[in-house]
Amino acid sequence: MTASSGTSSSSDTPSGIPPSGTPASGTAASRSSVSVTATKRFSRGRRSSARRRRRSSALVMVLGLLATGVLWTVLAPGGNAAQTPDANEAVRQGRALYLQGCSTCHGLGAQGTNTGPSLIGVGAAAVDFQVSTGRMPLAAPAAQADRKPPIYSATQIDQLAAYIQSLGGGEEVPKVTDAALNDADLSHGGELYRANCAQCHQAVGQGAPLTYGKFAPSLSEATPVQVVEAMRTGPESMPVFGPRQLNEEDATAIAAYIKHMKEAPSAGGYSLGNYGPVPEGLLAWLVGVGALLGVCLWIGARQKV
Repeated sequence: MTASSGTSSSSDTPSGIPPSGTPASGTAASRSSVSVTATKRFSRGRRSSARRRRRSSALVMVLGLLATGVLWTVLAPGGNAAQTPDANEAVRQGRALYLQGCSTCHGLGAQGTNTGPSLIGVGAAAVDFQVSTGRMPLAAPAAQADRKPPIYSATQIDQLAAYIQSLGGGEEVPKVTDAALNDADLSHGGELYRANCAQCHQAVGQGAPLTYGKFAPSLSEATPVQVVEAMRTGPESMPVFGPRQLNEEDATAIAAYIKHMKEAPSAGGYSLGNYGPVPEGLLAWLVGVGALLGVCLWIGARQKV
């Protein structure tokens, strides 16, 4: 009875399904390995796809940069690129000259000291005027810097002006051409000069004394460019005449009139320095009246008493 039941139970087990034990666990392991392999293949596929996308993006970026560089090279203006090295070289040379001859009074950074004002923002025109007229560098403090021969060459003055211009901008050196001077209205320039300049510089530009040891200098040696620079920058005690007060045409007309006064011949003979009626009246009294007195005394001495 027992044997037959055991035989029937063993015969009821399906032939396709293995009994519990090692065969069943082996099948589960094989399925797990297949799943892991598939997962690894999928991960590798995703990584390779991401790498391909990154390479494509990098390639597109490189091509875009190359295209931008080519377009910039073709379309960018060439004038500025050609002027930049020269301008930078002028600034470097000007800074070396400044440190050697100007920094003692105006500071290493042109910020000014107790003995010299700040030069930041004064512009190239102020530097060109002061240095080209020999007023700067100043040998010793005084009530006013007088005109003297410049110690720097024209190239060095341009370099100094370029360096100061680079610090904070300002008024640039005016361009006064011979053609503009020839086309200027001398009568209009004379009216403007007498209204704005003659009170200090005298009617024919010979200068006059001011207060506290200062003076309005003679304009006999001033060039047209220096005249316009003085109007625009206001050196020493001179006021600043901006474009709203005297536009470019007016400033050129005044410079042309001053140039004409220096070159025009004296209509009355010897000019006596063009100092006006004071020396002429003094000469009349000393020479004219003195001569008359001498004649009178000579006549009286010849009379017999």
